[in-house]
Amino acid sequence: MSSSAVKSAGLSFKARRYHGVVFDCDGVLVDSERITNRVWAGLLTEIGLPTTTEQSLATYMGNTMARCLEIVEERLGRAAPDDLLPRFHVAARDALARDVVAVEGIVALLDALDARGIPYAVASNGEHEKMRTTLGATGLLSRFEGRRFSASDVAHPKPAPDLYLHAARAMGLEPTDTLAVEDSPLGVQAAHAAGLTVVGYAELVSPERLMTAGAVTTVAQLSQLHGLWEMDEPK
Repeated sequence: MSSSAVKSAGLSFKARRYHGVVFDCDGVLVDSERITNRVWAGLLTEIGLPTTTEQSLATYMGNTMARCLEIVEERLGRAAPDDLLPRFHVAARDALARDVVAVEGIVALLDALDARGIPYAVASNGEHEKMRTTLGATGLLSRFEGRRFSASDVAHPKPAPDLYLHAARAMGLEPTDTLAVEDSPLGVQAAHAAGLTVVGYAELVSPERLMTAGAVTTVAQLSQLHGLWEMDEPK
């Protein structure tokens, strides 16, 4: 990537050649956030914490399930039922296996990266089992073989930088040479803290929130990211 400003696709930050890309999973690779938050909102409503899907997205999106449980108990003022997380995992797995699809434009974007020999990985606060379910259901699993990284692999989940540092190092990349694509403020904070350059995918969260969290720019569609790979090749 050249050192000139990226003007195509509406991207305006100062670009440079990145040696790799790390994607968040839920909401960036697979269109799963609405599905899982619908399930979560329904269960919370059942236990006495009335919640809509939109409220769930605003409150829980990007967090680990352990942190989600902490938030629920803070709001309830008491311990959540012991079976809340097991029920969620079963219901979410079934709903994802049935309904999840790849995010529009991601297949073409991965094809463009492959064509240019740019390596990529996924770094998710979700568990490996969940990634296997969603990436498997959308036909993306094999594209991330050996390059799937979960918060369970590190000491601290997003928004701590641990996961992105782990992903970059496992790929043999310097964080400063690596681009991240994130759709949640927590994820943006994590990648930014790790030293990656972050592009925010503003499909469910406003561009302003993602920029405040540390994104250098935002896109409304993944197809806009093609401008990053169409820069002049290095000499």
